[in-house]
Amino acid sequence: MYPANKHGDRPPEDLTARARIRDAALAQFAERGYTGATIKGIAEAAGVSIGLVQHHFGTKDDLRRACDAYAAETLGSLDGLGVTTGEITDPDFLSRMFQHSPLILRYVARAMVDGSPSAAEFFDNGAAAAEAFLSGTWPERFPPGSDRARDAGAVMAGMHQATIVLHEHLSRRMGADVLAAENTARIGLAMFDVYAAMADFAGSDTGTAIRDAADSHQHGTPTPRRDGPDDDHDG
Repeated sequence: MYPANKHGDRPPEDLTARARIRDAALAQFAERGYTGATIKGIAEAAGVSIGLVQHHFGTKDDLRRACDAYAAETLGSLDGLGVTTGEITDPDFLSRMFQHSPLILRYVARAMVDGSPSAAEFFDNGAAAAEAFLSGTWPERFPPGSDRARDAGAVMAGMHQATIVLHEHLSRRMGADVLAAENTARIGLAMFDVYAAMADFAGSDTGTAIRDAADSHQHGTPTPRRDGPDDDHDG
């Protein structure tokens, strides 16, 4: 089970009762999902009474809404993870991001599977940031406001955020908790390696042929024929 407090090195006693309850709820919802989490379990994880949980947050549904709002506020303050501003290349930014977000990322990962407003907002913000990055960097390839830019931004967000949703499988395969602060760079480095390799592949004859075939299928046009050495025979 995830500990209730994963915000840096602050011990639980440094948090207010309300914050301890919120962090316990984030952890319980992340681990058990909305259906499996209980007010009793959240109270026990936070070290408070059920009555105090109800005093601060009301029902379990109210508590999830509070967690959604906190997750959206925290992740929104990261400015699209710094992609459009270039701040993501600053080691201090990365340190701050993962000091404050591992618990929230676990919560959002489960929420994206279970479905909640915070998950939808997280995805939409990521897609908007990706679209702005693509249009700002390659405006001729991804004209601002175009379907192509929108589609590419949405797919890029889906590719990146899938690493959060599938973090348990990634952790198992990579042999480390990929959402732990000391391991977070591994996903980024692997992603850059994949992007670099795929850029080479996309520019190859095979990659171009795949692109032509996909484009013709999308727009209903014949795929350009690429004759091979065996195409000159009769019959």
